[in-house]
Amino acid sequence: MKRKEQMNSVEQELLKGREYIGVNRIEGPLIYVHKTHPVGFGELVEVHDRNGRTRLAQVLDTSDDVVVVQLFEGTDGLNLPSTRVKFMGESFTLPVSAGMLGRVMNGLGRTIDDAPLPKGEEIMSINGLPINPTSREYPRDFIQTGVSVLDGLTTLIQGQKLPIFSGNGLPHNRLAAQIANQATVPGREAETVIVFAAMGVKYDVARYFIDSFTASGVLNQVAFFLSLADDPSIERTITPRSALTLAEHLAFNKGYQVLVIMTDMTNYCESLREISTLRGEIPSRKGYPGYLYSNLAELYERSGKIVGRSGSITQLPILTMPNDDISHPIPDLTGYITEGQIVFDRQMHSQGIYPPINGLPSLSRLMKDGIGEGMTREDHPHLANQLFASYSHVKDVRNLASVIGEEELTTIDHQYLDFGTAFEKEFVNQKDNENRSIEETLDKGWKALEHLPPEELRRVSEQELETYYKG
Repeated sequence: MKRKEQMNSVEQELLKGREYIGVNRIEGPLIYVHKTHPVGFGELVEVHDRNGRTRLAQVLDTSDDVVVVQLFEGTDGLNLPSTRVKFMGESFTLPVSAGMLGRVMNGLGRTIDDAPLPKGEEIMSINGLPINPTSREYPRDFIQTGVSVLDGLTTLIQGQKLPIFSGNGLPHNRLAAQIANQATVPGREAETVIVFAAMGVKYDVARYFIDSFTASGVLNQVAFFLSLADDPSIERTITPRSALTLAEHLAFNKGYQVLVIMTDMTNYCESLREISTLRGEIPSRKGYPGYLYSNLAELYERSGKIVGRSGSITQLPILTMPNDDISHPIPDLTGYITEGQIVFDRQMHSQGIYPPINGLPSLSRLMKDGIGEGMTREDHPHLANQLFASYSHVKDVRNLASVIGEEELTTIDHQYLDFGTAFEKEFVNQKDNENRSIEETLDKGWKALEHLPPEELRRVSEQELETYYKG
């Protein structure tokens, strides 16, 4: 048995780098090669056209008869008889280093900012390595974004994966840039870095991100992976994996606190659907492949903390819900994998509120373990509960007023309406370059509650009322 294994390994080494001239079919970003030697799923491939241009590709499907290869750079200029396909005998890897911070790269990790990529400190597979569940450390440390509605009501915890559910035309890109500019782990500011992956974005959006990072002075702390809208759609499927590979190196080998922001995950999923259709796979919900859940989980589960390692990976994926439908497969499956969600509200946006985040359907499931005395402030848990409860009652009062008219409301109902307005205009609403500390956020929450009488504040303690309530 041992001799057979040794022979197989020798045979694989001999076959490594074998090249085939001519392909049987080219369809979109896929090429089909018949009667090859045994190749592995996900194996790296080099494709050469008749002019000598080399493109990277990856084995998408393999069998005894045919191997399906997906190209990351398009198939223009390729023809059936002269295309040469070279199987490299290894998975797609990325040379990573801390020197990639401050750089702009494409989805494959190649620089596009007119400067050479620094020498890699390590070469890592873009598919990552699964973290043993027993080695994971439970997330407990607070990340300050400087955005009150996030820090106060849906607190982001170090090592968490917390998606933002937005819609077309809503300012999720502004919020993404603001968080990248402002996010920090209190007490470990110098160790906090951003890995930003943009998939299928337009030129003006890409320019906005770069200008925003430059103007705020954080560009040297950001590694920017950029796949533009006119780049091959297949590149979008590799962009988040390249970004997360660098994040793993920075977090677990270098000890950084890494926040990974990925936008737009809907574009990523659309690319998966396009490839699935080309392969002739049986579609699942709304034409997406049946493996959409496991594919997204492969990305989202690469966040976390490892026992004995000082670094961490926190994920903030952003997705636009088609037709604002939160039950659409992409947000629906994302919600099953991640630890909460932040939900944009179109009506709040139309009222000029930024960021237009609706606190009621938004949720951070790990929030309770990262706030309170010694972490944010001792009144934070009770204050957040009170703001949720009071704002929920505001919605009921507004619905009632739309039926019977405001003049028929009671005095306490009018006070709740005043609180709702103050909460939205002073607590939720802020400028996109306004960086509020957690103390400022909590003080603004108490300021909004001053529109209500103390007997209505049943979720905070008497001592907290005496200390923070000025009504």
